Amino acid sequence: MPVKYVGKIIEIMYMDQSGKITQRRIEVNSIRNGLIRAICLMTGSPRTFRIDNILAWQAPRTAVREAV
Repeated sequence: MPVKYVGKIIEIMYMDQSGKITQRRIEVNSIRNGLIRAICLMTGSPRTFRIDNILAWQAPRTAVREAV
């Protein structure tokens, strides 16, 4: 995962140690040594995610409103 996402919000598909897969939206605080330290926006708590357990990631989609 590129360092350019530090300070940004991304969405991830994550598999925990027991094999449970969840989709999360996180705010990335740091990336190093194979770990991402972030705030999980689902729980509001700080979390550490193993990069090798991230199955997919993307920048969150944003709705665009058109002026009428």
